[in-house]
Amino acid sequence: MAAFLNGAPAERRAALRQFGAAFGTAYQVYDDCVDLFGTEASAGKSLGTDLAKGKLTWPVLLAWERANAADRARLEHLVENWQPKNLSAVSEMLARYETFEPSQEVITRYLERARRALRVLPESGGRAGLSGLADFLAQQTDTLAVYV
Repeated sequence: MAAFLNGAPAERRAALRQFGAAFGTAYQVYDDCVDLFGTEASAGKSLGTDLAKGKLTWPVLLAWERANAADRARLEHLVENWQPKNLSAVSEMLARYETFEPSQEVITRYLERARRALRVLPESGGRAGLSGLADFLAQQTDTLAVYV
């Protein structure tokens, strides 16, 4: 919106829109991961709060997709009847179905897409700052691996 209000050419507005969509998706998957793979200190909140609110997250959906029928039913039951004590069982399933690394890969792919969108922007057009934002999220994502 700021680019539009400042009269930026259509090509730059499109690039910023593409950056925003890709970066926003990367951030959402990162936030999903923090809620499940982080620590309460790193998350700044209790873990599992997305599931407590009934929000299905990327890692949980990936585990559900990869799970055998029995584990899929168990995962559904744990999520539908959410209690904080269910987090350990969900975490065990996330580990069993190896959901952390693919989640990291999704974040990386979207951050790469976001950076590519910035190529049409001039250096003075905020490209460095937005690229730095993507770099920071990549760095934060890497730190999650310490907790897994």
